[in-house]
Amino acid sequence: MEYTHLGRSGLRVSRLVLGTMNFGPETDEPTSHAIMDKALDYEINFFDTANVYGWGENRGRTETIIGSWFAKGGERRDKTVLATKLNGMMGDRWPNRDKLSALNIRRACDASLVRLQTDHIDLYQMHHVDRDTPWDEIWQAMDVLVQQGKILYVGSSNFAGWNLARANEAAARRHSFGLVSEQSIYNLLTREVELEVLPAAEAYGLGVIPWSPLHGGLLGGVLHRGPHGRGVELPPAGLQLAHPRLHLGRQLGQLGLQPLVGELARAHRRVPRLADLLERDLALLQNGFPVLAHVIRDRHCCSPPCGGPVPLACPSGPRSPGGRTRRSPVGLASAAR
Repeated sequence: MEYTHLGRSGLRVSRLVLGTMNFGPETDEPTSHAIMDKALDYEINFFDTANVYGWGENRGRTETIIGSWFAKGGERRDKTVLATKLNGMMGDRWPNRDKLSALNIRRACDASLVRLQTDHIDLYQMHHVDRDTPWDEIWQAMDVLVQQGKILYVGSSNFAGWNLARANEAAARRHSFGLVSEQSIYNLLTREVELEVLPAAEAYGLGVIPWSPLHGGLLGGVLHRGPHGRGVELPPAGLQLAHPRLHLGRQLGQLGLQPLVGELARAHRRVPRLADLLERDLALLQNGFPVLAHVIRDRHCCSPPCGGPVPLACPSGPRSPGGRTRRSPVGLASAAR
């Protein structure tokens, strides 16, 4: 397993992140425990969850499953860099049970610690931005949690580029460490973060954790698997989009290019390897996928691009002033989603 620093911090995390969103709703507790054990066997040390996972009446169930796994001992907690999130409504709808008020930050953290059966959270992430709460209040509450030893680092999720800027500028005024990571949807089909989020993350030294790297299974062949796989004849409700990306997914399958996504995930150096794999198909790509052909030769691209209009605005991805990509944990978070 390769490891990298989480943004500008000294914390070392695996390049692959184990996402746990389906623990509980789709995966029972024994199977979830087996998956986490196997992740440690493969030297994956970075686990991501959220207080709302479990969903509906079972919100918090996923954290509870992880907590019971930690309780088995065997250095499970010590070997794990644990990330969870807050913002969503927990319990019955009642004031101060969601968002990022100082009151909810304190309550949500304490509740997560109980469910997770641990004394601290390594990376505490804001699941979404809260436009109703001032940043000074948010950072004051986070700083208290750091001082109390309940959290070590703060991250964000689903933030816009300007949200990252405002958050870290407010932290700097308070002499706080600020955000160390941003978790965004990012895959070969959903690439809007390349416009502003990735440049902002690079400028402020944030690691980027992509979620849904297989676009809900679309890039993994969910529409084309055989009778013994988990494929479906029609896309699930979340993928029934009147959007050209779904058509592009089918096109990739028809052209025989979709299996290359698996090769991409296994490649040691993703972009050069993908370029080698597609060398024989560049003529075809130039006719059918001009955007992909335009950027596939760029060995500095932060993630191998395919589809979508973003490369026209940001063809090479974010770079450091010297022309080389800065270190950032661009891992495959929640790969099962």
